[in-house]
Amino acid sequence: MKKHFETEAIRTQLDQSQFSEHSVPLYLTSSFVFEDAEEMRASFADELDRNIYTRFTNPNNQELIDKMCVLEQSDDGLAFSSGMAAVFASFAALLKSGDHIISARAIFGSTHALFTKYFTRWNIPTTYFDSDKPQEIEKLIQPNTKMIYIETPTNPGLDIIDMEYLGKIAKKHNIILVVDNCFATPYLQQPVKFGADLIIHSATKLIDGQGRVLGGIIVGRKDLIDEIRPFFRNTGSALSPFNAWVLSKSLETLAVRLDRHCENALSIAQSLEGNIKINWVKYPFLESHPQYEIAKKQMLKGGNIVTFEIKGGIKAGQAFLNQIKMCSLSANLGDTRTIVTHPTTSTHSKLSPDERERVGISDGLIRLSIGLENIQDIKEDIEQALAKI
Repeated sequence: MKKHFETEAIRTQLDQSQFSEHSVPLYLTSSFVFEDAEEMRASFADELDRNIYTRFTNPNNQELIDKMCVLEQSDDGLAFSSGMAAVFASFAALLKSGDHIISARAIFGSTHALFTKYFTRWNIPTTYFDSDKPQEIEKLIQPNTKMIYIETPTNPGLDIIDMEYLGKIAKKHNIILVVDNCFATPYLQQPVKFGADLIIHSATKLIDGQGRVLGGIIVGRKDLIDEIRPFFRNTGSALSPFNAWVLSKSLETLAVRLDRHCENALSIAQSLEGNIKINWVKYPFLESHPQYEIAKKQMLKGGNIVTFEIKGGIKAGQAFLNQIKMCSLSANLGDTRTIVTHPTTSTHSKLSPDERERVGISDGLIRLSIGLENIQDIKEDIEQALAKI
């Protein structure tokens, strides 16, 4: 019987042990034992599907991956120590010198650094396209193009990229389509439905949802995961069992948390429209969003991130942060607590002014990660800070 998302997130778990526990226990062990020499040999020869060493597999990690595969409707996956470890592995394990990447210009700063500072050393060039112009992609494809990489919604500009269009292009040219689904999570969108081959998550964000642990996840086509797995094992990037246990538990409340996150975020976005201190507000489910129709097509709800441009540039942006009283000033997002960030002077400060402009990060851009507090309290804190600018 096919179950709904919320049920799968709660009921996909390890089989009970001999102790008949209701909540899955922690398996804090570095290694596992064998009955005899033959079982040990067969295990290392991959003839048996069993745990060998926690850098390879662990029951808690496997439960997390099993759950994510069900929720993302994917074949297989791996759990990493951080989101960036997952991002790096998705490229390093699948690409070789001479391969070519096409990427959306609006991507996480550390991913941009991989492309520009490290992969160029290994003769793996990247060509960028503007997130609001996916039609540019086909003319950028070269004979050696191996991968298309996107985030949608983008960080922090909240551009929405048409995954269905990219999925058709990738399939036509036999290119791997990789989607960072961190901002939406599998509850709000499943990229595999639109042609994605691999889906990446920084589980540190909304999947954890309470700012406690780091984690990264790759799920997708089994043949690609099988190709990544040896790299994963040999480079020591495995997620700790404790963090896997926390993240698997967090998935049980993902839907109910995101329902409130999205409700609060839409209310905040609507309340900010028309404020005289603001030039514009951006949220995927505002009708004023340039890709509103695409967002409605591929997302269940609009997510928890709201961005706006405050009048007055850098000084006004910093002054706004200094007037915030309840909300947190942090570089993280997806927490139960509302977080306020000024990307130009923090998360994207390493980009040049021209690079920031190309991805829609103006000097006055503010990113709000809307939390689960009472909506009136969030509004009052933002409004009082704006009133003092």
